[in-house]
Amino acid sequence: MASFVTEVLASSGKLEKEDLSSKISKMSRKVEDTKEEVCDMINKRYAEFLPSLQGSEKLMSQIGEVSREMDTLKNCIETEVQQNIHVAVADYTKLKQQLEKNAIIIKMLGHLQEFHNAMTEFAKALPDNKYVDAAKHLELARASVNSLKEWKTSQLPLLSALNSELTVQRENLIYHLGDRWKGLVIWRLPSTKEPAGLQSFLKVELNLAHSGSKDGEQKPSALMCCVLQALAIQGDLQYKIKLFSQVLLKFILRPLVMYPSLSVTVTEQQDEGIILALQCLEESQEDRCTPSQVYIKLLLVLKTLQTHLLDVSISGKKISTIIGELIWEDLSQCIIHECLLYSIPTNSSQLEKYNTVIKETEEFEKSLKEMEFLQSDSTDLLKYARDVNCHFITKKCKDVIVAARKLMTSKMHNTVKITPDYKLHLPKLDSPASEGKVKHETTKEEVTMENTKQLSAWSLCLPACRISESVQQLMDLALSTLSEAVGSSTYCALQLFFTVRNIFQLFYDVVPTYHKENLLKFPHLAAIQHNNCMYLAHHLLTLGHHFKAHLPQPQNEGIATFVDMVPGFRKLGARCFLAQMNIQRAELLERLSTAHNFGNLDDEDHYIAASKAVRQVIHQLKQLGTVWQDVLPVSIYCKAMGNLLNTAITEIIAKIMALEDISSEDGEHLHTLCQTIIEEGPLVFTPLTEDNKNYQEEAPLYMKKWSTFKELVIVLRANLQEIVDRWADGKGPLAFEFSSLEMKNLIRALFQNTERRAVALTKIK
Repeated sequence: MASFVTEVLASSGKLEKEDLSSKISKMSRKVEDTKEEVCDMINKRYAEFLPSLQGSEKLMSQIGEVSREMDTLKNCIETEVQQNIHVAVADYTKLKQQLEKNAIIIKMLGHLQEFHNAMTEFAKALPDNKYVDAAKHLELARASVNSLKEWKTSQLPLLSALNSELTVQRENLIYHLGDRWKGLVIWRLPSTKEPAGLQSFLKVELNLAHSGSKDGEQKPSALMCCVLQALAIQGDLQYKIKLFSQVLLKFILRPLVMYPSLSVTVTEQQDEGIILALQCLEESQEDRCTPSQVYIKLLLVLKTLQTHLLDVSISGKKISTIIGELIWEDLSQCIIHECLLYSIPTNSSQLEKYNTVIKETEEFEKSLKEMEFLQSDSTDLLKYARDVNCHFITKKCKDVIVAARKLMTSKMHNTVKITPDYKLHLPKLDSPASEGKVKHETTKEEVTMENTKQLSAWSLCLPACRISESVQQLMDLALSTLSEAVGSSTYCALQLFFTVRNIFQLFYDVVPTYHKENLLKFPHLAAIQHNNCMYLAHHLLTLGHHFKAHLPQPQNEGIATFVDMVPGFRKLGARCFLAQMNIQRAELLERLSTAHNFGNLDDEDHYIAASKAVRQVIHQLKQLGTVWQDVLPVSIYCKAMGNLLNTAITEIIAKIMALEDISSEDGEHLHTLCQTIIEEGPLVFTPLTEDNKNYQEEAPLYMKKWSTFKELVIVLRANLQEIVDRWADGKGPLAFEFSSLEMKNLIRALFQNTERRAVALTKIK
């Protein structure tokens, strides 16, 4: 019986625990007994020194047995405790998981209840036009659905259905709000197919329906506020306001800035509300609106919108502020480039009057800040207006360069006569104080040091010639610009001075390129361009000196000069005219090349060709003389004509000297042709001058080969004795023009081989 009970209890675990307790008690007693015995043995062994070998061995075996029992008991305890711990932990974890699952289910049920309640309230609020309440309930429903999505362990079949219902109802709300918005803010715009212009903008209207409140206060209606707030809650307000602001800027605000004849009218009708419309009062003669006109028109539009639409706060931020953030940058740039830019004065004397525009701009921005359309203290618009000095000088310099380039690309053949007594219209400038003082102190010295011999009044004057009218106007433009630099601020004076330098540099670069073909094609224009360059170079010598002392630092210390540009202009003019001279020289040589080298003139065809070539040369020179005689200075004209005629006679001399056989008939023909040149060549020297000087007599001075040519003509008809006499043993006029070898070859070509020719050849040495 006892063993059966023991087995039953052991199977339940209770007996094992009781056995452990009894075993532990027994073990404790055994340990105590063993302890006493060991202590007694140790005491006897080391204190009383009694021999007890057998007792020691017995104790040692007893201790080993007790140790083994203790190890067995210890292992049994550890196994039992560990099993009980694992079981307890597993039970607790399972209960905890069940509890958490229950809590999750309760929360999910709560969110489902919240979603249902929110959608129920939404369905009640929407038909009653309570758009704000409807939007809030819809947001609560959205939050509930989002909370359900966060529980990843939840696998609710209803979740997709809830999402679909939420999406449908949100689109339903957005549709109702959009429909209400279209009913409250009505645009009438021109057709997209119609070209943009003044007439198309006259069709623009903005109708703000039901804008007045019931108590007559000028503020947005409750319905308008409700719609705007509901749009904000749904996150669609920014999109609606952005579209509205873009249309407002494109069809109302920007046209009011660009068209001076366009104005805005505000009318109120009981059935339709407030109507803003554009109308054209009358055609304005001005191309641009004044800043004051622009500000008045824009403020009328914005204040009307502020009163009936924009004065609504959404999350502490007004609609006017949102629109300002969206369009102010574009609107301010439009005002700057379409209005303020053209209101900048063109003359420094008008700068003081521009303070009115600055004040008007400040008042305009102040009004915008009061409407909360602007937030910042200083915008690009006001900065632009206040920086009028910088913009003025930039515009002034730009206008000067544009005007200068227009003159440079105009026709060159319109000319004016320049005489030696011509003077630039320099402005009268007050002498600097220091300069006047020095001049007063040195007056006596100047009187005593004055030279009795004076230069001619025309010594440093420009010779009489013709220049382009545009170049004269260009110089007047430079003078007026420098005159404006006098008395200006350092920055303005510096900009204006270097603008004048840029004018002349632009002339140097543009004119030769722009008129390149005409300068090569027409000798008349080449001569005018030569004179233009010399005219500019002449006045650039003293232009800087006249203004330098009256300019602010550092210009008055030496940098205000144009002298460095003088050599470039002189080279430019000379290069242009020399290019034309080379063309004319090539044409002369080409005409002479048709004369068959002036050989075999006894042949009628050869003589006709040679005669024609000579006539063409004379004709070309006469035509050039006619073209240049009233344009070039006399000295340049004579040098040019002399150079070309010298080219022709040099070529003729070379061809005649190259002939190996000249018959008497050929010699006669050659003499006739050369005599024609001698008689008609000097006639091209006919400059139009006021003096009665005969320049034809001075023609040989401008032709190096003229004397050589005349001697050649004499030889063509002379006999051997006359040739020997003019040679005069190397001391006669013939010897000065020809070498002995050249003269011998010419004699051999003209005369047959006789004793007389041989004697004559011996005398040519």
